[in-house]
Amino acid sequence: MKKETIQRLRDVRTLALILSIPLIELFLFAYAVDLTADHLPTALADLSLDNQSLAFVDALEASGYFDVQYHLPSEAALIQAIDEGEVRAGILIPPDFGAQVEAGTAQALLILDGSDSFSVQAGYSAATAVAQTFSLNLLIEKVERMGATLETVPIRTTSRVLYNPEQDDLTFVMPALVAMLLQLLAVNATAQTIVREYELGTMEQILATPVHPLELLLGKLIPNVALVILDQVIITALGILWFGVPFRGSLWLFAWLSLIFILACLALGLLISSVAKTQKETQELTALLTMLSLLLTGFIYPTAPMPPVVRAVGELIPLTYFIRIARGIITKGIGLQLLWKDVTALILYATAMTVLAAVTFRRRLD
Repeated sequence: MKKETIQRLRDVRTLALILSIPLIELFLFAYAVDLTADHLPTALADLSLDNQSLAFVDALEASGYFDVQYHLPSEAALIQAIDEGEVRAGILIPPDFGAQVEAGTAQALLILDGSDSFSVQAGYSAATAVAQTFSLNLLIEKVERMGATLETVPIRTTSRVLYNPEQDDLTFVMPALVAMLLQLLAVNATAQTIVREYELGTMEQILATPVHPLELLLGKLIPNVALVILDQVIITALGILWFGVPFRGSLWLFAWLSLIFILACLALGLLISSVAKTQKETQELTALLTMLSLLLTGFIYPTAPMPPVVRAVGELIPLTYFIRIARGIITKGIGLQLLWKDVTALILYATAMTVLAAVTFRRRLD
């Protein structure tokens, strides 16, 4: 432990990177990354230019999802503007739009840049909602002109967003980001340790001492546990105190479950270090793990629509379980009685990884 701690403290640049990279990523997600695609740069080809078309365009702009920046003469010009990257969406309103509205046959074409999935989803949903509201208002006006009244709409819907009523991206991202950074730090902290000893030629010197393999294993793990816990405290405190992300659950429960998660990740990193023969192989394996973690664990993309085989791969990564735990405690404020399945899976995972890492580590020493 003393040797590993001295090595960590002497390597000032690596220590600075371990402590600063999570902070950089947290600030990037807070200030630079926006998961809500609104105010899409939009081009308009209004071939009608009547009161109804102008009102429809005003309704689209008022939704906050479309910012009309260019007025173009045709559909081909709209597509060209999207191809050139000038806009993300194009709106084509055909001639005689007002007359078609009165006849109930009006159609407007929304062209979206399919290379940006967030823009497509947001633009399509917003345009559909605006068109439905606009059509309902026109229907009410038409009924009133006929001398009748439409007192009620057949169905009214209201929505209530639990836990994150402001729909703040950071409230959604921060618990998962803490979990992701913990895994990244814990795995990287131990993945290089065994390989580094072999490459530096110091493993034989360590084995020549009376140290037991289990003592060597714990000596490698414990200083890294302390370092990762320090990072976790900094990240969580910044998210709560600086960015105002609400912490609704038990801080002590989150701390204890985080410790189990950190141990699982450290054991996974040690397993990678025991399997890999060079530091380059270790870096490649950890990079693969990071990519799979971003895509398959629910960090950003939901896992429910994924095929069973893909979900099974995601369940081999401890981050899958801890993301649900972190969001449950931080965002929802729920307790162990609702999280016990993920907690049990994480404990079993940590135990299995530790045993497997110890067996593989012992074989490597032999």
